[in-house]
Amino acid sequence: MKLFYLTLAAIILASGSVAFADGDAAAGAAVFRKCAACHTATAHENRVGPSLMGVVGRPVASVPDYNYSPAMKAFGADGKIWDEALLRKYLPAPQSLVKGIRMAFPGLKSDKDLDDLIAYLRNPAAAR
Repeated sequence: MKLFYLTLAAIILASGSVAFADGDAAAGAAVFRKCAACHTATAHENRVGPSLMGVVGRPVASVPDYNYSPAMKAFGADGKIWDEALLRKYLPAPQSLVKGIRMAFPGLKSDKDLDDLIAYLRNPAAAR
């Protein structure tokens, strides 16, 4: 019986750490430096890539004054939303998820970097 409760506690703790992995927006601002040559997250200003201001919760390929690649337009054509789950699939290997995009970024490999970057993208002001 003791083993059962220890196992149950381990499962609860393990699942809780995933569910509450909110990330650190300030650390995410540092991770975002990898993106800043092509994107901004604090202004509605497109650069080589579209503005990422308000990207979390926004439909894919929806910045009206940005010329997305045909691949990104097709990827978003069915109404996908840039939520945390989709960002977690996309950011580690953008070209693998969306074949034919113009973005040359190789991706983020660290779960911590993903957590922190998503926290920053959710609320860039929290990084101050």
